Amino acid sequence: MRVMLKSKIHGARVTEANINYEGSITIDRDLMQMADILPYEQVHVLDVDNGARLTTYAIEGPAGSRVFCVNGAAARLVEEGHKIIILTYQHVREEEAGYLRPRVIHMDEVNAVVE
Repeated sequence: MRVMLKSKIHGARVTEANINYEGSITIDRDLMQMADILPYEQVHVLDVDNGARLTTYAIEGPAGSRVFCVNGAAARLVEEGHKIIILTYQHVREEEAGYLRPRVIHMDEVNAVVE
């Protein structure tokens, strides 16, 4: 088995950092569907501005809101306005690994999809 990239949201801007929430990252429901990310699925969040990397889980925000809210302890690592990359991975058999194509979504400065 290999662990391969399943989906990626590239260049999103953090809209909020909420230290008082239990944990996770809130992502616009429409964007989660486009990226094939399920509620409570493990995600890796990479902060382009400061190099922080963290693992958490995704929760749905309102559809069309363009929200990316880092919650809980992670809000100490990633701040509002920072550019982030969100990644998910999947385990695949060796013979499937060469055929896998991740779903990649590129965001602009206001969290609109550009690709």
